[in-house]
Amino acid sequence: MRSVPFEDRSEQRPPPLLPSSSLAAGFGRGLGTGLLVLFLAACGLETDDGQEVGPAEEAGQAHEHDHGAANGVAEFGEVDFPVSCRDEVADAFEEAVALLHSFYFTRAREAFQAVAEEDPDCAMAHWGLAMTYRANPFAGPPPPGGDEAGLVAARKAQELGPPTEREAGYVEAVLALFEDHENVDYRSRMLRYEEAMDRLRSDHPEDQEAAIFFAREVTANASPADQTFERQLRAVEVMEPLFEENPRHPGLAHYIIHAYDAPQLAERGLEAAHAYAEIAPDAPHALHMPSHIYTRMGYWDESIEMNRRSAEVDDPDAPHRLHAWDYKVYAFLQQGRDGAAEELVERAREVHDRIAPIEGSVAYNAVAMPARLVLERDRWEQAAALPVEGAENTPAEAVSRFARGLGAVRSGDVDMAGEETEALARIRDALREAGEEDWADRTEAQRLAVSAWISFHEGAVEEAVALADEGATLEERVEKHPVTPGPLIPARELHAELLLEAERPGEALEAFQATLQREPNRSRTLAGAARAAEAAGDREAAIRYHGELVDVMANADVEHPALERARSALESR
Repeated sequence: MRSVPFEDRSEQRPPPLLPSSSLAAGFGRGLGTGLLVLFLAACGLETDDGQEVGPAEEAGQAHEHDHGAANGVAEFGEVDFPVSCRDEVADAFEEAVALLHSFYFTRAREAFQAVAEEDPDCAMAHWGLAMTYRANPFAGPPPPGGDEAGLVAARKAQELGPPTEREAGYVEAVLALFEDHENVDYRSRMLRYEEAMDRLRSDHPEDQEAAIFFAREVTANASPADQTFERQLRAVEVMEPLFEENPRHPGLAHYIIHAYDAPQLAERGLEAAHAYAEIAPDAPHALHMPSHIYTRMGYWDESIEMNRRSAEVDDPDAPHRLHAWDYKVYAFLQQGRDGAAEELVERAREVHDRIAPIEGSVAYNAVAMPARLVLERDRWEQAAALPVEGAENTPAEAVSRFARGLGAVRSGDVDMAGEETEALARIRDALREAGEEDWADRTEAQRLAVSAWISFHEGAVEEAVALADEGATLEERVEKHPVTPGPLIPARELHAELLLEAERPGEALEAFQATLQREPNRSRTLAGAARAAEAAGDREAAIRYHGELVDVMANADVEHPALERARSALESR
């Protein structure tokens, strides 16, 4: 297996992850002391009180760290993908595949193009180009123009005539993904590609790359509504034995993280999360991806650090930076670091304005960040005043409508809230018509949550509770999309708050606890659970949640009423 270097375009590399005291405490709770020691030893780290670098420092230090290995080349992991092209392009081809596995699509496209130029008869170089135009299989259809460009590249690969039956199988599979894209929906084409890769890996059991691309597609084709996670677990049955054999393979670490990106499974993904950043420390997405698992586990320091490192090695105007920053903003807010979050949102707005219009899944992140700022802190009037952003009838527009509607009803403007629920219903119907059932359900959950507060405001308490519960149940039935670190406010949390307002603290406490099962160490939920426990007369639970909130928000950079209440409660116990 070859180690895959790539000529670096920067001068320095980022420092290793420096765990803070809360990181050590979190790992101690979640992983056990033995695994903590092994992880830190593998990374060359000690458990100290190193300070995390905030957004301002991140901006200033982006070019002050070495992004390459000591020998001046960048690190993207190791792959073994022999092809029948000229021997002199073999290493370059594997470099390109490593970049592809870490979703570094622009660099991968350049690398495959360079292979094609050096060996004009290399059909697999054009297979690789087609795969880059497909982009992220977990984020939805290819970006605008991707289907067309992918089909051109795939047909070029076919035209060149792959000289082996195995390589012909790869070309056949990518053609299945792009052919007839004008008439066949993307979901059907994804399933065609999965079937083709299944045949290829069955015909060539020695080809680990075929198994990896197959398993990736099995995960990408999983239904968000399947709470048994049958597909994800089937995929890791293929990938985990391969990962033991190939612990430096970027795709295996990456796709195992995606397979385990669910509350019920997240802890199983910690090993891959820890490994991926060390496998491919110069790939922005490889540095970001561990935060998917860290967010699921409520490890905010770790999420912030990995997304900081991701930003350091990325193009300053890359749209996908907004995706990583949304995760980072979410983590900052959980820690009460509102100043850091606000500064990062402002930087994201500057990037957005420079490169607008932004299309695809990152449009969601661009809209979500400013909405999180106000919703997490109950700034209802500011939420109602947010502009409507995002393309019409998209999940991004739904973010705006939900934030505005919830802000309106919680600040007393029921008429405006009603208008926003109508807009959410329109978006829901359009998404369902477009075959985006999971996004339609998420949007309906948002509509129900706002409708519940409208009913409560109008005095229909039982109807309000029923609507809130219905919305929460629907949201919990559909796994979150990988584009987002989490709902703007979980529907079950809003259900809990409504129960607390209805003077049903025992039920409210249960609802807050249910939220924490899915969203551990979420500070707004911890504060609500403490309030509900106090109202229910459960002093022990109240003290426990106050204590957890104080721990999570230990580095808060502004005053927070909930944090002050928690500290007072702990002092007076």
